[in-house]
Parts: sequence; C-alpha cells; structure tokens
Amino acid sequence: MWPWGHLAVAYLCYTAYAHRQFDRPPLALPALALAVGSQFPDLIDKPFAWNFDVLPGGRTLTHSLLFGAALSALVLVAADRFGRRDVGVGFLVGHYSHLVADVPPSVLRGDLSGTEYFLWPVLEPPAEEPVAGLLDAILHYYDLGPYEIVQFGLFAIGALVWYRDGMPGLAYVLGLPRRALRAATS
Repeated sequence: MWPWGHLAVAYLCYTAYAHRQFDRPPLALPALALAVGSQFPDLIDKPFAWNFDVLPGGRTLTHSLLFGAALSALVLVAADRFGRRDVGVGFLVGHYSHLVADVPPSVLRGDLSGTEYFLWPVLEPPAEEPVAGLLDAILHYYDLGPYEIVQFGLFAIGALVWYRDGMPGLAYVLGLPRRALRAATS
C-alpha cells in the first residue's frame, strides 16, 4: 500500500476509536503520532532493504509482529513516562493499521502467502520484485489498477472525515515555525 493509503486507513481506524471511546474527534498530538506511526514500518524497512541492503526485503523488521511487541512496550513505557499515553496509542494504532493494510488482497480468498512478514525472521519474507532504491520505486511505479484506485478513494474518504473532525493536528503543525522562532529568539 502507498503512504496515502496507509494514512487514510490509520486515520479512519483512529477516529472511529476516538469517537467511540471518548465521544470526540482525535486530539492534535495523537493524530500526528498516528500519521508518523502509519508510515513508520516503510520508513525503516524500505530504505534498509532497497538502499542499504541491510534487510532482506521491504517488509521485514518493522513489519514483524515480533518487532511490534517490543515496539509496543517501548512506546507505551515512554508515553506513560511523559504522561501522554494517548500519543503512544495513536502511534501504535498507526503502526498496526499499516501492518494490516499491507496484507495482500489474496488473503480474502484464503491464500495466506504474502503474510510471512508478520513472523519475520522466523519465516522468510515474501518474495518481492528487485528495487534499485526508494527513489526508483517512486519514479517507476506506473500501475494504476483497482488496488491503487481504492487507495485514492480511501484517502479521499479519510481526508473528508479528517476535515469533518476539525483537521486535528493541522494548527499544531502550522504553528511549529512560529514556536521555533519564538524559542530561538528567547
């Protein structure tokens, strides 16, 4: 799945959780942590596999549930230490929604091949086409089939729901330069 698809799936999951659990839209910092978490597995695995040849594939280390268990413990301990469990939960919802969204559609037909990354390194990662690096993957991906169209549709729905929720996180991000300038001149 492409980054915008991961972001949309994560936001739709998290906003449903926030509305159900707290009867309100997501708050700014958890929404931002969610956005980072939704991209985190690919930000680690893809460069380390495709650019640095350290990992055997683009869905290995941070796509593994074994890594996820350790990551969850670390994130929640850190979030509790800073009194921001909501931010930790946002990040983890983003992370785990990413893993689930990467499950190939063939699973719906009962074909579990392609899900081996859940148990990497115990299982070998799914086979993937050779990629000459992250930039190469972005520049040479031209396939716009039904799977990609669904992702754009999900992104549009996610953007509309985010807008309806009051665009949580946007004001915080837009205020970062002002706060950085104020801190630098103080």
